[in-house]
Amino acid sequence: MRTARKEPQLIRDLTQGSVPGTLLRFSMPLFLSGLLQMVYNMVDMIVVGQMVGTRGLSAVSIGGEMLMLVTFIAMGFSNAGQILLSRYVGEKRQDLIGEMVATLFTLLLSLAVIITGVFLLTYQQIMTWLNTPESIWEYTKQYSITCIWGAVFIYGYNLVSAILRGMGDSKHPFIFIAIASVLNLVLDLLFVGPLGMGPRGAALATVIGQAVSFLFALSLLYRHRDQIHFDFKPSHFRISRNVIRPLLSLGIPMVIQSAAITFSMLFVNSYINRYGEVSIAVTGIARKLENMISIVAQAISAAGGAMVSQALGAKKTERVPKIVGHALWIVSIPSAVFALITLFRPEWLFGIFSQDPEVLQMVLELYIPVAMIQYLGCALRPPAFALINGSGNSRLNLAVALLDGVACRIGLSILLGVVFSWGITGFWYGNAISGCVPFVIGLAYLLSGRWKRLKSEPSRTVK
Repeated sequence: MRTARKEPQLIRDLTQGSVPGTLLRFSMPLFLSGLLQMVYNMVDMIVVGQMVGTRGLSAVSIGGEMLMLVTFIAMGFSNAGQILLSRYVGEKRQDLIGEMVATLFTLLLSLAVIITGVFLLTYQQIMTWLNTPESIWEYTKQYSITCIWGAVFIYGYNLVSAILRGMGDSKHPFIFIAIASVLNLVLDLLFVGPLGMGPRGAALATVIGQAVSFLFALSLLYRHRDQIHFDFKPSHFRISRNVIRPLLSLGIPMVIQSAAITFSMLFVNSYINRYGEVSIAVTGIARKLENMISIVAQAISAAGGAMVSQALGAKKTERVPKIVGHALWIVSIPSAVFALITLFRPEWLFGIFSQDPEVLQMVLELYIPVAMIQYLGCALRPPAFALINGSGNSRLNLAVALLDGVACRIGLSILLGVVFSWGITGFWYGNAISGCVPFVIGLAYLLSGRWKRLKSEPSRTVK
């Protein structure tokens, strides 16, 4: 019954009516989920920054970077599984639905165990590669190791949410994120505050929040196991030959795309971390502020991609430039708001995370011009990716990721930071400028008209 109730939302006609109205309505549920996810990810830094100080804040920042090495694999394969499940639901292939659910559980939980073991054996080398300062080494170690023990819950939550969304249920993933966010906040305040556990307490609160959320989600799936055609019996946990090939074919490019961006950011941050705790703190806060805009950007990008895909499928190509244009101005609003506040009252934003005078001084003296470019990139990327994803051009998408994530981010950062000897600002500028690259490629792609000759693919639309 749940699947049937959600199916109309999945196949909703996005080719009718006002383009901006449809775009805003369709993106709202995605925005709310992203908002809760952002709050969940920001709580550790806010609580630790206010209660422990700059050393704790910097440790959580680097620890978060290390966990990026763990999560992008889960997200890539989960998103691919969600896309394929949606396709099988539309085709009414109950046999393949059950096989995909079994394969996702078996593959992702196995990967979680393997990655946990690898991380525990190599975390010191990773911390060294990231140039973790000696003064925060122990804090970073505590935070990272505690979080990695929750990797199975990170992977489990991603795969369960993917299954639910693939079946057409977007309500429960939203609820589970809310549960994890509230629990994480309460436990953060308890563990880091009265119990004085520092970064380890923040990490423990994160793990517990993820675990409880995953168990709630797992319980829901078990109660409705007839709808997902998976009984959770030990003998049913297996990798099916029928679905593993399409899962790998779709999931591996998504993992590569995430890996390119993740590793390039870590590479640049490894240089930034050499400049000490204050620089690390400013960089970490700046990334969180960028993520606040990104929740709107990602929602508009996903919704715009779906609208572009349906418009091309319906041969209504005249709507595509309108979708791209409206996506641009919608995302420009929050970007402009953040830019104005950063220009005139930067302490309002950066002060949320830290009241350290040295942190705020570095923001005022060095980071504000960089932030303007960073916010510009946040506004320009969504319309580009909406067009590229919506047209089903996966090769161009991967090329953009490699160019943005590797060539430009690493190349410009080293050029400005090392060759031109700009120091910390050179790495900041290199990272910020690279974020505008997708728009240049997307604009050229739009003007070329080649997207009119590409058939929309469901596997790219959801992404």
